[in-house]
Amino acid sequence: MEVVVLADADEVARVAADRVVAAIRRRRSAVVGLATGSSPLGIYARLAGLVEAGGLDVTQVTGFALDEYVGLPADHPESYASVIRRTVTGPLGLDPARVHVPDGGAADLAAAAEAYERAIAAAGGVDVQILGIGANGHIGFNEPTSSLSSRTRVKTLAPRTRADNARFFATPDEVPTHCLTQGLGTILEARELVLVAHGETKAEAVAAAVEGPLGSMCPASVLQLHPRAGVYVDEAAASRLRLVEYYRHTWAHKPEWQRS
Repeated sequence: MEVVVLADADEVARVAADRVVAAIRRRRSAVVGLATGSSPLGIYARLAGLVEAGGLDVTQVTGFALDEYVGLPADHPESYASVIRRTVTGPLGLDPARVHVPDGGAADLAAAAEAYERAIAAAGGVDVQILGIGANGHIGFNEPTSSLSSRTRVKTLAPRTRADNARFFATPDEVPTHCLTQGLGTILEARELVLVAHGETKAEAVAAAVEGPLGSMCPASVLQLHPRAGVYVDEAAASRLRLVEYYRHTWAHKPEWQRS
């Protein structure tokens, strides 16, 4: 796992976006895993800027969202289908037919989860997966105690996750209690993982994921198993890391040919 400590959220977005751009330039038909939440927004804004300036071709890119609420209509402003359209598909000019989100409104949610797994496989797998991290260590909606080999499935959201997401809804009671999420095993099959975090509220989770033991109590710790996982954090999110000076040293001395 590569851990990169940067000055602020803007730098986190810039460096993480560079890695996503490199994956797309290596393969014009790249499959990109899309996370929602506030942390990845800077990445998407930078990608959109490159597309608008003519510096990045995403016409053949395919996207797969990590998760979706169960029970929200797809046109609800806080459904992840709507969020992805608003923050990714539209700004980047992606082909909407190439952008996929789990069907949280399906009559048979288990079948919808299996179909999503098949769709990812049929696309050739995810080339680069963008990730945020929850304050309790979740990635996607894989809450603590999720199986490290789990696949796309229905999950019950933890009270802390619902409380954290209540800011997007008129009242806390409107936050759904269930979701469809890619599993930790599904996420680990991506060829590259790019996790971004900023702010003091994420510091404990980042430290547990990077330096804590591998285990289901911190789902993001599965990144320790991946050969090409990058964790990009600002100074506040890095404040609980014991080896923070080492991470700064390794980034400062990283050869240019290894930076993409």
